[in-house]
Amino acid sequence: MIRKMKRDVKYVGFGVLIFALVMGFTFANYESAKAADRQDPLVGFHFALDIQGVVTGYFTEAYNIGSEHEVIEHKVVDSKGKETVMKIPGRLKWFDFTLKRGITSNNDLQIWRQQVVDGKVDISRKDGSIVMYDQSFKEVARWNFTRGWPSKLISNPVGAYYEKIGIESLTITGESIRRVK
Repeated sequence: MIRKMKRDVKYVGFGVLIFALVMGFTFANYESAKAADRQDPLVGFHFALDIQGVVTGYFTEAYNIGSEHEVIEHKVVDSKGKETVMKIPGRLKWFDFTLKRGITSNNDLQIWRQQVVDGKVDISRKDGSIVMYDQSFKEVARWNFTRGWPSKLISNPVGAYYEKIGIESLTITGESIRRVK
């Protein structure tokens, strides 16, 4: 009886080993297939501001590229008299997006901003793109905007005793923005 139990344990152990090997191969194949389908987040290295086909500057940071809908709450009473609140999309709103870079000797952004300051908003409205590049300077994403104009340009020069560079921050207000790549 004990000999039979030892033999059965051997077979069960061998069966468990076979099962583990099969599952290991299956899991490995699943993981490699999953890795092939995986889309890792893009790593932004540089951003370019392209205004009507001309790159007007390169930036190291970009913020608030997108849109949102206002949420409208609509109170509804059903046939049993129970009140519920439905949330429906309201007005579409485009974010003002911001680009940042080190201060350069190029004055194009200041000239563009000055048009708005001088009240020439209509001629300052431009269509353009924000282009994101990876470390090898290959384009990995692009957002196109329409009728954008510089609503804010801030330069933050830093004193010589700080070991940092001065930062220029540009905020663009537009009528739409859409990711196209």
